Amino acid sequence: MKTLLIDMDSVIVDLMSAWCKRYNDDWNDNLTPADILTWEWEKYVKPECGRKIYQYLDEPDMFLNLEPLPHAIEVLERLSRHFEILIVTSSRRGAMAQKDEWVSRHLPFIGRRNLIFAHRKDKVCGDLLFDDAPHNLEAFRRTGRLAVAMDYAYNRHVDCLRVSGWLDFEQLVWRLFGGEADGGGWEDAGPSKGSVGCCRGGARGHQRGDLGPAYGP
Repeated sequence: MKTLLIDMDSVIVDLMSAWCKRYNDDWNDNLTPADILTWEWEKYVKPECGRKIYQYLDEPDMFLNLEPLPHAIEVLERLSRHFEILIVTSSRRGAMAQKDEWVSRHLPFIGRRNLIFAHRKDKVCGDLLFDDAPHNLEAFRRTGRLAVAMDYAYNRHVDCLRVSGWLDFEQLVWRLFGGEADGGGWEDAGPSKGSVGCCRGGARGHQRGDLGPAYGP
C-alpha cells in the first residue's frame, strides 16, 4: 500500500486566514493571504510588528479551531480507504496538543496515531509528500520521491507537481497510484474524475502555510 504524507497547516487547515485576521485586528491592517509572496511574513506586516507576527503561533487556541480547507476532510476520508495516510506537521511545542485534538475531532478515520510531528519531513518514510513549505518540498524531492505543492505564491519557485486544491490532489493521486491502490481504483475515487488540475511550476491562486522561517523564531 502506498503511503501519503500530508502536511497540516495551510494544506489541511486554513491557518493563513486566521493568522491574518488576528494580526489585522491587533494592528489595524488589511493583510490578506494573497499578499504573502515569500516565506518571510515579517516582510508583509507593519514595521512596528515585524517578527512579532510569529508570536501569534504561540497563542493558546491558535490551532485548535482552524477551519479545514475546502474538501480536505472528504478527500482524506476517500483516500484513506486505499492508501496509508500519515499527517506530518512541524509544530511549535505549545501547538502539539491542539493539533492532536484537531485530528482526533475532525479526522477520526485517520486518528492521532497517524499524526507525526517532524521538522525534517524528508526523513519520514512515505511515497509522496503533500506540503506547502518550499524547504520541505525541495528536501523531499532530493530524496527522489514525489513532492506535491499546495499552490501558493511563496512556493511557486519550487519545480514540483502542484495543485490548487483537494479535488485536484485527489485526481492527481489516482493518476499516479491508481493502479497500485489497495482494494479499489477510479470507481471509488470520489465524485470528480475529470482532468487533473496540476502542473509543474506555473501559477495558481491560493493561500499560505507551514509557519515562518524554519517554523518561526
